[in-house]
Amino acid sequence: MQQEKSKEAHSRLINVTAKDLTARNKRLVEVPYTATLSHAMNTLVANSISALPVAAPPGHWIGAGGSMIMESDKQTGAVRKHYIGILTMLDILAHIAGGENLSDPSDLDRKMSSQVSSIIGHCLEGLSLWTLNPNTSLVECMEVFSKGIHRALVPLESSIESNNTISGVELVESASAYRMLTQMDLLRFLRDHHFDDLKAVLSSSVSTLRAVNDSVYAITESTTVSNAINSMKAALLNAVPIVHAPDVAEEDHLQLINVSFKGRHRKVIGTFSATDLKGCRLPELQTWLPLSALEFTEKASGKGKETVSCTVDATMEEAIEKVVTRGVHRVWVVDQQGLLKGVVSLTDIIRSIRAAIL
Repeated sequence: MQQEKSKEAHSRLINVTAKDLTARNKRLVEVPYTATLSHAMNTLVANSISALPVAAPPGHWIGAGGSMIMESDKQTGAVRKHYIGILTMLDILAHIAGGENLSDPSDLDRKMSSQVSSIIGHCLEGLSLWTLNPNTSLVECMEVFSKGIHRALVPLESSIESNNTISGVELVESASAYRMLTQMDLLRFLRDHHFDDLKAVLSSSVSTLRAVNDSVYAITESTTVSNAINSMKAALLNAVPIVHAPDVAEEDHLQLINVSFKGRHRKVIGTFSATDLKGCRLPELQTWLPLSALEFTEKASGKGKETVSCTVDATMEEAIEKVVTRGVHRVWVVDQQGLLKGVVSLTDIIRSIRAAIL
């Protein structure tokens, strides 16, 4: 009897598809390949998002190239545009950080007037343009997102949607419209829908579910924005914790430090994230770039941002609640003294939940 009940609950979870996960999402927000970086940033800020697909006319293989994801006319089926890549906040950070003095206004103006087609692909994530069939199950979506893929396009009217036997990642896709599905969308759905077969998983601690990554690299309270950006670009990190480290060598303020090295844990006092740029207009950006990363986050948020953290004993349900309500992509794991012990990212959460239910 209990086995039958468990099977029924599991089938409820299995019956959820990518189409269900994106049902409330708006139509895709995008920019043309000719848009300037400045225009793209304004679009990101206006829509409170951290990534944008870049569209080009048929036959224009620009930027990331290679993609076979396209939008077609609903009536005729003729291709109207190709999606050639994803522009993320990390791409913008990496471009700003390249080369000359960050505090030079003319240099920043020049960089922000660059076309987005010349930027995408500089960071690996910009090349990761995925689509998911609308019929892909929630568990299969979790498999994709558990590998570090942050977002995927879901066709509203897919050329293969009527075939229920096909699911999963589509390498070639043509549709008349798309919606974006993100890791956050998936976790928000799990938070809002109470599946019986997830109760035991969600009530387990993040450490029990092996969701905690104890290898964490941080910057110090004295690290400048320019050094933080260059370090994040090199390590392909979208965010780093800011830690109190008055005793480290001068060169450690210029680079990432391994806060878990030989057990030397440090107190978390902030987070420097690529998405901090979302709150910056260009004149402010020019003024704030020479600051320390800690000062920058305070300026960008209008006040000191509360660090989102938990302990190793926090339940998975608590971790999901924190990332969804605070709109962050990671929770720093700390001890009772606030010393950094690890991190739980959206990828870690999805990977560990999927492993537990399978």
